[in-house]
Amino acid sequence: MRLSGAATHGSPRWFTIAAAAESLPFDDGAFDAVMATFTVHQWSDLGRGLSEMRRVSAGPVVILTFDGDALDRFWLADYIPELVAAERKRYPSIAQLAGALGEDSVVREVPVPIDCIDGFTEAYFARPERFLDDAVRQAQSAWAFVDPAVQARAVNHLADDLASGAWDARYGPWRAQQTFDGSLRLVVGPRRRPR
Repeated sequence: MRLSGAATHGSPRWFTIAAAAESLPFDDGAFDAVMATFTVHQWSDLGRGLSEMRRVSAGPVVILTFDGDALDRFWLADYIPELVAAERKRYPSIAQLAGALGEDSVVREVPVPIDCIDGFTEAYFARPERFLDDAVRQAQSAWAFVDPAVQARAVNHLADDLASGAWDARYGPWRAQQTFDGSLRLVVGPRRRPR
């Protein structure tokens, strides 16, 4: 994990600190707020990492992640359900995250815009052809958890359906949909109560 920020006193200076989420090298309440983006599923000890986030934040703790229970909302699940199954195993439940951050935590669905420039799978909900590009799939960690033969089968099936028009016959309206309410979630833990 790399932490980056700007100094708050004097002229702005940017710095980076290499650290693990489970052992953050900062004092209690060192930050006004903290955020983890697309990372909690990679921590070796989720509970410890969340506890550390809560410890170093004087204010809210924010987590941007995916809801494993909503991954099959995306049409890609029809082509490669193995990818959804692999990802579902990796993501902590939203209830677990919210519970760890406090009883007043709020969970928000985050709509994915049609022109999203991030490379996660749902970013291409309206651009199915992108999944035919090896570089796009290689940039998405989910594909690494699926057997290469299964990947090839899914990509070939998608390519055939795009060429024949079968994909557009079934999912065509997705191309004009301005946002997609998929599995992207923002979990916001409340400000710490004074002791």
